[in-house]
Amino acid sequence: MGLDVKAREILEQLKAAALPKLSEIGPAAARAAMRSSFFRGKDTPVGKVENRTMPGPAGDMALRIYTPLEAKAATLPGFVFFHGGGFVIGDLDTHDDLCRCLANASGCRVVSADYRLAPESPFPAAVEDCLAATQWIDAHKGELGIAGDIAVGGDSAGGNLAAVVCQLAKSAGPKLAFQLLIYPVTQLGQPDTPSMRENGKGYFLERDGMAWFTRMYCPDAQHHRDPRLSPLLAADLSGLPPAYVVTAGFDPLRDEGVAYADKLDAAGVPVTHVNYPGMIHGFFSMRGLIPKAREAVAASAAALRAALVTE
Repeated sequence: MGLDVKAREILEQLKAAALPKLSEIGPAAARAAMRSSFFRGKDTPVGKVENRTMPGPAGDMALRIYTPLEAKAATLPGFVFFHGGGFVIGDLDTHDDLCRCLANASGCRVVSADYRLAPESPFPAAVEDCLAATQWIDAHKGELGIAGDIAVGGDSAGGNLAAVVCQLAKSAGPKLAFQLLIYPVTQLGQPDTPSMRENGKGYFLERDGMAWFTRMYCPDAQHHRDPRLSPLLAADLSGLPPAYVVTAGFDPLRDEGVAYADKLDAAGVPVTHVNYPGMIHGFFSMRGLIPKAREAVAASAAALRAALVTE
């Protein structure tokens, strides 16, 4: 299958704009560019949005809590979301509309956690924050209106962090019900996969961009085999929560996402892997322009609902 027509149009618009590479403008400008992206959705109505903080490893952490538009009870299943952005960019605002859509479609109370970013706070700061957020949210479920074991998930770098949190929570707690991994980074350090070679240039996320994100997040290559950085390299994936793994055909990260799904399956973890062959990295955030992205978000939310919601 070839590149989706709407995805191609976005790539052509980006090419025509001749925007500088993120590595050329630096982290601060790159963050501003992501916040102003033309293809992100905005302000999907939900039942309620609450901003609050929790004590984190390095000070207060911001959380944003989304109640679905048609919440049927005061207490709902809980889903903790970690945003993407290469561990360097992205925040609660860049993924606000995606969290709104996931809350409405899944029937879950979604809690988005604003972890520390590199290079100001390099590895393992983001891991520490995301694990702390998961543990705090689980410990305060009654206060937050959450029932049952919580799920975790995220896109790209956020998918990496969700996978790592699941591995760490196996021994550190809490007990998790599900993991939603959306085109996750599972191995840092430029693995020489076919998808990295075939899709490493011209398809939104590029090989050079991944190299820059990696240098910002973990400049010391000797750490690249640490499972907290590269969850694919963990020795034992048994006992992890059921997973729903999304990949995109024209994503340089496709093959490492597939490899992680396969390794989960081999370890006896219930896993569903869904590949969208015509899509590019980041397509969940392009819902306003790519119909297939809306389908993919809906399917992911349905999987989350099936795992957590008892009618």
